[in-house]
Amino acid sequence: MNMYLRCLFICLMFCLTFQPIYVYSQTGNNDLVGMWEGKRIAGPEVQGDLLISRDDDLWSADIAGYYLTISVQANKLYFSLPGDRGSFTGKYDSAKNQIKGHWTQPGIINNGMPHASPVILNTAGDKQWRGQIVPLKDEFSLFLPVSKRDDGTFGAFLRNPDRGFGAFYDIDRLEQVDNKIHWIGRYFRNTEERVLAEADYQPGAMAVNVRGNLYDMRLLADDSHSHFYARGKYPEPYRYTPPPSNDDGWEVGTLTDAHIDDKAIARFIDEVILKPADSIDDPYIHGFLIARSGKLVLEEYFHGFHRGKAHDTRSASKSLATVLAGAVIQSGLPLNESSPVYQTINANSVDSSDSRRQQMTLAHLLSMSSGLDCDDGNSSSKGNENTMQSQELQPDWYQYTLSLDMVRKPGEKAVYCSAGMNLVGAVLEAASERSLADLLQELIAEPMQIDHYYLNLSPTGQPYMGGGIYWQPRDFMKLGQLMLNGGTWNGQRIISKAYAKKSISAIYQMRDKGYGYGWWSIQYPYKDSHVTAFFAGGNGGQIVMGIPELDLLITFYAGNYSHPTLFRIQEEFVPQYILPALE
Repeated sequence: MNMYLRCLFICLMFCLTFQPIYVYSQTGNNDLVGMWEGKRIAGPEVQGDLLISRDDDLWSADIAGYYLTISVQANKLYFSLPGDRGSFTGKYDSAKNQIKGHWTQPGIINNGMPHASPVILNTAGDKQWRGQIVPLKDEFSLFLPVSKRDDGTFGAFLRNPDRGFGAFYDIDRLEQVDNKIHWIGRYFRNTEERVLAEADYQPGAMAVNVRGNLYDMRLLADDSHSHFYARGKYPEPYRYTPPPSNDDGWEVGTLTDAHIDDKAIARFIDEVILKPADSIDDPYIHGFLIARSGKLVLEEYFHGFHRGKAHDTRSASKSLATVLAGAVIQSGLPLNESSPVYQTINANSVDSSDSRRQQMTLAHLLSMSSGLDCDDGNSSSKGNENTMQSQELQPDWYQYTLSLDMVRKPGEKAVYCSAGMNLVGAVLEAASERSLADLLQELIAEPMQIDHYYLNLSPTGQPYMGGGIYWQPRDFMKLGQLMLNGGTWNGQRIISKAYAKKSISAIYQMRDKGYGYGWWSIQYPYKDSHVTAFFAGGNGGQIVMGIPELDLLITFYAGNYSHPTLFRIQEEFVPQYILPALE
């Protein structure tokens, strides 16, 4: 079982093993009232300076106190640290005297999956190259605000910025039994109230097992600056500050120059984002950015997030799969939208008796109209993302998806399918005879000035294109600007204008919205008419939204994972707060 599912399994079994609750007498212990915090930081252990040296045909690596011999094959370099501490895969470019590759770190607490991040090593002397390993910070935080209600019970709810675990542990209250504190509520979408967790308690401290890990929860003596709050418990009224220039390709400007009312934006931030949460239902905005006419004019972060902290974009990063496909096509490699999937991958081992398989093209995968038995909204579908990731018989998710039954003709209907979008990666690798990570680095990251990203990897080591890539906020926003620009970034063409236009168009209707190649579309009333917006959307409230008619780009990063509050961004915040602020 892969690490991601192992964590979920442990969590589920932990929750389900508790018996239904019993009624306990209240102790009246006011020491429970206040803000409780718990945090696990699990490294990563290996990071920092990487030195690679060459002595004739012998290559070696020096990293974190380890001295290793590097395996070399056709200029491809590989080494792995003992104890599954990480590995490096790269390629020596003799023309640039440079080594480019990716560092893979072990599975993280958040989702259990390993992640690959880019590394570029430049010359550091005669036959030596130096670069920096900058892995994803492995952390998991819990916030538990507790208040005493009028009836004497201790009300509480759980917030977790990393995974939104408060939606799964829907806590209603705490109860003390001797030296134990019971977290009482309902598990995810379950109506039965139960003991969700049992914490060992002493005044000011709780030790509790969550998702198979022990957390030492501490009652803060002064919670004024806790990251539970957007910007402190008693924030000053928001005051606008233009974004800084960051040498990342973004030209910056001001709201005023972009004809956006800064006072209206300030009201939105004060009334919605800075307002302290009273329950798990309240918005949990981590980042809010706006660009207009190609200039970044607003950049604000909350709850301890910042421009240098990579954010989980969940399914919004499906849009990367379609952008990368367009970039591969644009590069001149033997691929186009009509390329047949099974022939391109050369999937000879798959039963081909159903002729509909041969009709499936890359365009069908990009638009989620493959016809495969793949429906994330149907737990009975064999291609359901959770079903695919939990099964153990086939660790190769590409092969698993290729072997799914056909349930309709390709192109007949769009059905939300993460496995199908992930399969785009197999098509790109087969057509280019290149690794997916290398394609991303050379065709997207380098020309778009993206230095840091973290690819979550499948059990067989390929980047998972079904979602969950971590990006720094300004970098992920660039994908939206790329589409607004008709396929260019700072004058450099990444995808064709026609491909960009098709990607953001409503080729199909799905979930009451338009869907193109990995991008949703929706209409908003604006003044006396309507405007059409396209967006990449991900669980929790990850939104990169472009409105071509207004030359406007709106980006949100949020932590309302698996909670309906996440939809408030596109359904409420954009039409009721952002669009009215345009002058």
